[in-house]
Amino acid sequence: MPHQSSSNEDTRSVTSGKSQLTYVSTPSSSGAGSGSDTGVPPQVYSSPTVGKREEADVLRARCLVALILLLAVSGVATAANLLVKQQERKFAGYATQIGSSARSRVNQFFDALDSFASSIGAHAETENALLNTSWPFYRIPSWSVQAEKLVKQTGVDNPSMGMAPIVQEDEREQWERFAAKQHPIWYQESIEHEGYTKFTAQELVNFTFPYVHFYDAEDGFQIKPVSRPGEVAPWFQTYPLGLFVGDSVFVSNIDSILASRQTEEIYSITKITRRPNIGFTRIPVDADTTIPGSQILQPIFDRADTEADDRKMVAYMIISFPWIGYFTDLLADGEDGIIVVLESACPKLVEDGIPSGRDSIKESDRNIVTYQVDGPNAVLLGEADLHDPKYDSLVVNIVFLDLGVDQSQLPEGSCVPKLTLHVYPSAGLEDSFKTDNSLIYTVVVVVIFVFTCLVFLLYDFSVGRRQRTVMDRIAKQDRIVSDVFPTAIRDRLYENQAKNVRNGVGVEEDDGPFGLDENFYGRSSTIGSAPLADLFPSVTVTFADLVGFTAWSSAREPHQVFILLETIYGAFDKLAYRHGVFKVETVGDCYVAAAGLPEPTEDHAVVACRFARDCLRKMKDVTLKLEVSLGPDTSELDLRTGIHSGQVTAGVLRGERSRFQLFGDTMNTAARMESSGERNRIQISQVTANLITEAGLARWIIPRSTKMFVKGKGEMQTFWVRKNTKSFKPKGADLQSDMSTLEETAETEGSSERTEDESGIEGMNRTERLVEWNVEVLAALLEQIVVSRGGVVNQIQNLSEAEKKIGINGGTVLEEFTPVIPLKRFDAEELERRQRTTNVDIGEEAKYQLRHFISTISGMYPDNAFHNFDHASHVTASVKKLLARIVNTDDRNGLAVSIPTDSVDLVDLAGHSYGITSDPLTQFTVVFSALIHDVDHPGVPNTQLVKENTRCAQIYKKSVAEQKSVDIAWDMLMSDEYSALRACIYQTDDELRRFRQLVVNTVLATDIADRELQALRKARWETAFSKNTESAVGLSDDGVASEDRKATIVIEHLIQASATIVIEHLIQASDVSHTMQHWHIFKKWNERFFMECYRAYKEGRADSDPCQTWYKGEIGFFDYYVIPLARKLQSCGVFGVSSHEYLNYAIANREEWVREGQALIQMFLATFEEENSHLAVPLDPSSGDSRMNN
Repeated sequence: MPHQSSSNEDTRSVTSGKSQLTYVSTPSSSGAGSGSDTGVPPQVYSSPTVGKREEADVLRARCLVALILLLAVSGVATAANLLVKQQERKFAGYATQIGSSARSRVNQFFDALDSFASSIGAHAETENALLNTSWPFYRIPSWSVQAEKLVKQTGVDNPSMGMAPIVQEDEREQWERFAAKQHPIWYQESIEHEGYTKFTAQELVNFTFPYVHFYDAEDGFQIKPVSRPGEVAPWFQTYPLGLFVGDSVFVSNIDSILASRQTEEIYSITKITRRPNIGFTRIPVDADTTIPGSQILQPIFDRADTEADDRKMVAYMIISFPWIGYFTDLLADGEDGIIVVLESACPKLVEDGIPSGRDSIKESDRNIVTYQVDGPNAVLLGEADLHDPKYDSLVVNIVFLDLGVDQSQLPEGSCVPKLTLHVYPSAGLEDSFKTDNSLIYTVVVVVIFVFTCLVFLLYDFSVGRRQRTVMDRIAKQDRIVSDVFPTAIRDRLYENQAKNVRNGVGVEEDDGPFGLDENFYGRSSTIGSAPLADLFPSVTVTFADLVGFTAWSSAREPHQVFILLETIYGAFDKLAYRHGVFKVETVGDCYVAAAGLPEPTEDHAVVACRFARDCLRKMKDVTLKLEVSLGPDTSELDLRTGIHSGQVTAGVLRGERSRFQLFGDTMNTAARMESSGERNRIQISQVTANLITEAGLARWIIPRSTKMFVKGKGEMQTFWVRKNTKSFKPKGADLQSDMSTLEETAETEGSSERTEDESGIEGMNRTERLVEWNVEVLAALLEQIVVSRGGVVNQIQNLSEAEKKIGINGGTVLEEFTPVIPLKRFDAEELERRQRTTNVDIGEEAKYQLRHFISTISGMYPDNAFHNFDHASHVTASVKKLLARIVNTDDRNGLAVSIPTDSVDLVDLAGHSYGITSDPLTQFTVVFSALIHDVDHPGVPNTQLVKENTRCAQIYKKSVAEQKSVDIAWDMLMSDEYSALRACIYQTDDELRRFRQLVVNTVLATDIADRELQALRKARWETAFSKNTESAVGLSDDGVASEDRKATIVIEHLIQASATIVIEHLIQASDVSHTMQHWHIFKKWNERFFMECYRAYKEGRADSDPCQTWYKGEIGFFDYYVIPLARKLQSCGVFGVSSHEYLNYAIANREEWVREGQALIQMFLATFEEENSHLAVPLDPSSGDSRMNN
């Protein structure tokens, strides 16, 4: 017997005979008790002990391997870091070399330029003193020689330079005459020194204009004289020769528009600072190409004394050169891929000459040039910062040129540039470090690292697998043993096993499960040790049986049966734990529990009664809630409880599948108390009643009016436990406190009727719960319909033309009946995949409309005894069960033959039971039809309606009630308030037509009294399931063009005809499913049908008295309809085990009816007369009963 351990914190000892047992209990889901340390040594096989030891070992091993792995990772990281640092150091060396070499060249350039200017000033001072002349009337002798020497000293490539004296306005004419005389002299000197051959000196003189002039860019570069006032600085001597033909002019006046803005900016700053200045410009390479460079203005003073403050600037040296020359020949071959970004601190000048904002320079305004240095060569990349951003962290910044000018001396907007070099590596440089040696080194390191990881993973996997195996084994052992035995017994078993280990008894290969030897489970019949058993002198045993369960389960699917039992027993387990009751076992639908063991308690009888009362209440709550998901009649399940107190013998009965079990007369008597009790009542024995009375709770019980005869006991006085007293007492409260807090309420003890709660689901009436159940069933099928469409639902705002055409031609529903309904072809695998992977919701609006529709339908069912909403829900449950039981019929229908390619989809359809289970719309429609098939049923058969010539009979002629139900439900569904619901059911006209045809055929199939329709169905059944399929379809060898075409027609006909007739027989079987279910269900619905028919007779709406014909009529109904129908369900092979179940129940019910039918009819009649005494006088059919006008 299963045990789930107890809970409390104290330890109690019970002496029994010669032995004393110490029970130690721990909390569990259903059981109670208390316990603490009993002095028993730690159990070597207990889960906590073994688990902690194993976890500690594994933790140590993992820490060791993790340390090794950490060392390996550290080694890899260190090696990689060294490699990266080596690259960075090498690059830093390149950058430093470039910066220092370039800066050295620039310093050398300015030193040479300053020295040259000083030498010119000194020579001019000497010559002027000798010749009594002055600036600007001075020509540098041997100009070409000195200029070439200066170029070599500066180290720049392809420079252009010239000397421009400062000429005041009143000196222009005199200087023009002076220049005309001096030009031929220095032209000839330069031609001879430079080897110039393009023009002669005279030709160059002829090109020279005899006045200070400029080239007007706004007038096609026409040569024009300088007419504005102010000083000017004309080019006088240039190098190399031919750079300027004639005298061009550099206008020094800052306000003059005749000068370029760059030159004007440089001049104005040099004039203020009296120091050299530099600016960015573009240097022409040829007639079409220019490259970035700089223009340097070096002032020349009238005296060589650099300390004299009164020195006067008399001329300028102007030198233009490209920067690329400064970055050549800096590195050796192979040292490639260095990116050098040259940046000026001053922005570019805008077109009107006003500088851009210098505080926040825009990217487009920056003076910046990018070069790539590859060994001794340099390449211009562009006039922007073009380095790779991923190397930003490796940049080396070097101040390339700083003229040391105090910016505060300059006017606002002026700027003396500070040039900075930003040196970056490139991908090319990075690639240069990727040598075979580094690759080999990396591979070795990676292999070591991977090997270490693999060793760790392999070891961890092995250890983890071993640990999981051991722990799973121990956990299973501990869990099973804890479930099977009380905690005290379990601990004693562990102790015995520990003793075996200490005594050197090993675990053999043939040991019991989970490593326990056979003595643990007691499999040996020659055991020397004493059994683990003891006597408990004071125990109260409770038996609680589910009344109506057997009948209820006959109409349910297996998983629903287990949902019910698990939910109810789970709730009982929680109550048992709360009350300190020990769950002994569950036998079928009977729950067995005991109070007073394994831990003895004085108030065991009181505890058992409290537990039983709470189980009654919980049973009601659970069944009311489950009715919404498990369907009709669930809330009618009740609990019948019996309680008896006395001594029991409890222990482990050793052998195969040994368990903790209870034996003794107390168990038998408690079982008798349950079986002789009443539903929803608690019956206790005299012994238990005495214990309750002794506890001061006599008001809890009342004696049963009659004594009960108990087998083996004779007559016994038993008692009922009142149900509506406060039952739960927290653990630790004393009896006196309990007595003062209990409240007794008045109740009629003889009644077993159940009352409804007023909150939540419990507050719903039966019809409302059935509505909710139907909503859940149909909503689930609607979701499958939406899934089959790929989850698409397009809302329908107005009725379509196809919807409007249905029923407007004046025809009846019966005229729409068709023997074969065309089925939708589908991809079975794709549909199953969608159902597995797609999760959709029909939406709140559609769900609301479905609930409203079903609720309205329920209200349209009259209050008939049989044809009511309750019965419609019962039929719906049967349809749902049969649909769930449909199985694959490939082997049954004989279609496993050679099939042409174009028929493969039809074979797939047949493989899913003629397409019924694979088409959600078909399933939904059958369930929907079951729900509406008896809407507004008049309570009399169609023959009576035709006889009474009611308005409906005049319209429909036959199948009156069925056609009326279809029209009512269909008209309601087509109303605007159910547009969202219709959108879920169908989206196309084809789906609408199929839905309508299925509704018509399914509902009309419930009219089993129409002999013509029944004969037609019989013929169609024989046709669909005929062994000679070709003759059934009406084919011959000459009837088709080919064998493939013949096979296609046969298969298609079989599928459509079989599906249609199976659906009709499914609804027929569901409509009378009570005849093919448990006897109690049959008796219940048979009585209701009798009541309905007898009422019609009493009201004058039936010709014969059911009392006279009912017995034989039911036998004939079984023989000629129910049993043949059950055999058809079995023969078609569609419904699996349900067909066998239905046939067996039908045969058994017929036999039971033959035995008890006569007595039941008298019982039915007595019940009717008692409940309807006011109808003793038959009603006159013309008395105005509204049902006469249906």
